[in-house]
Amino acid sequence: MVAFDGAAAFKSIDHCSSVGRESHTVVADMDGTLLLGRSSFPYFALVAYDVGGPLRLLLLLLASPLAALLYYSVSESAGVQVLIFATFAGARVTDIESAAQAVLPKFYSTDLHPEAWRVFSACGRRCVLTANPRIMVEPFLKEYLGVHLVIGTEIEAYKGRATGFVSRSGVLVGRNKAAAMRKQLPEESPQLGLGDRETDYPFMQLCQEGYVVQPKPGLKPVPIEKLPKPVVFHDGRLALRPTPLLALLTLLWLPVAFPLSCLRVAAGSLLPLRFTYLAFRALGVRITVRGTPPPPPQKATGRSGVLFVCSHRTLLDPVILSIALRRPIACVTYSVSRLSEIISPIPTVRLTRDRAGDAAMIKRMLQEGDLVICPEGTTCREPFLLRFSSLFAELTDEIIPVAMANSMSMFHGTRSRGWKGMDSFYFFMNPTPAYHITFLDKLPVEITCGGGSKSSHEVANYIQRAIGSVLSYECTHFTRKDKYMALAGNDGTVPEPEKAEQK
Repeated sequence: MVAFDGAAAFKSIDHCSSVGRESHTVVADMDGTLLLGRSSFPYFALVAYDVGGPLRLLLLLLASPLAALLYYSVSESAGVQVLIFATFAGARVTDIESAAQAVLPKFYSTDLHPEAWRVFSACGRRCVLTANPRIMVEPFLKEYLGVHLVIGTEIEAYKGRATGFVSRSGVLVGRNKAAAMRKQLPEESPQLGLGDRETDYPFMQLCQEGYVVQPKPGLKPVPIEKLPKPVVFHDGRLALRPTPLLALLTLLWLPVAFPLSCLRVAAGSLLPLRFTYLAFRALGVRITVRGTPPPPPQKATGRSGVLFVCSHRTLLDPVILSIALRRPIACVTYSVSRLSEIISPIPTVRLTRDRAGDAAMIKRMLQEGDLVICPEGTTCREPFLLRFSSLFAELTDEIIPVAMANSMSMFHGTRSRGWKGMDSFYFFMNPTPAYHITFLDKLPVEITCGGGSKSSHEVANYIQRAIGSVLSYECTHFTRKDKYMALAGNDGTVPEPEKAEQK
């Protein structure tokens, strides 16, 4: 029997036309086809860290040489099975689902193959056939790429926890892929089949046309603005796609990072604010200030303090603002963790979500001095601004907008799920975390509610646009509720008395 020569039978994806495909069905592999990266290790590593922390990531990293050996010497299926076992064994299925929904889409969306996406997005019905666990890839594919059917490896679970093994159908590679496609599409012969390796050829043979996505070094991924839906919210601690090398460097850095973070937190909490800026600089924390900050309020004049209205990037925004001003500025918060309150070097007062009570409390604090507020109500990592609550605009005309931005090279200093008392520590665990503060001009009287012509909503929207323009961020109508529904499956409301930080 003559062996099937897929390389000769299938043309390169470059020769595939995307015109007139609206009524066609496409079936595509994922790693190396829809995605530029041919290895699924980074995505398993992201899930591993999210569901099990550093120890789970270490287990996966130690298992990866065995996975690679089996992949190239035994079978692709055996290599993938090792990665699945190391990542999933003993993990709660709900945690895996949460990581797939909240963590992975950001990283998948920045790795799309431009040629494969050109053809894939042109087809009316889109199907993905992958060796990756379906539970891991389905949320991104369906929600962000408009995929109609995801056929992936099914994992086994017992009493809500993954066993680390796969179902009887096995890992979907080679002929298993072809059999799975026949089962899910029994009456169809898809017009297009896209793959990148020999184990994809069996299912590509079942399609009317097959094209190979060949690796091209230096090829740029699809720009995020060209995706059907942007990733506005995402979760997880790791800021970079963890290749095996980056995963190793992250694990080696942790024993240094945590003591360094504790030292930085202690400097921010214990030193007078006029010295904290220099201490942070000596410890590798960069704070850049642009614009002209106002002088301290003069209580003798009888005027209320200034309200600093900030974009919200991490829990540390009010603290960093106080360091930039060299004096403590009180801030209002919602359900901040007790640990964060204890280590905070500035006064914090909790909002109650009772509009009248919160308004009275804010007015009282402004009579005592300056105040900082983040009207988005929660943080956003991406270059977007959430909708600004308008309550602050009704309470004072002394408003100074402040554009806050930061940069983190290894860890994110925010999280929507789990215990978030570690947020400040994770921010300071980055080798050189940085904050950029831009003070805008004080709001003119005619733009405030006191000017008589502007409503509180108009004032809030004006400030949102002003800050967005400085930061080159897109203004949105998303709210705290939208964020928590997307990332945690709830509306972000924390019941009494067990409030946990939701920033």
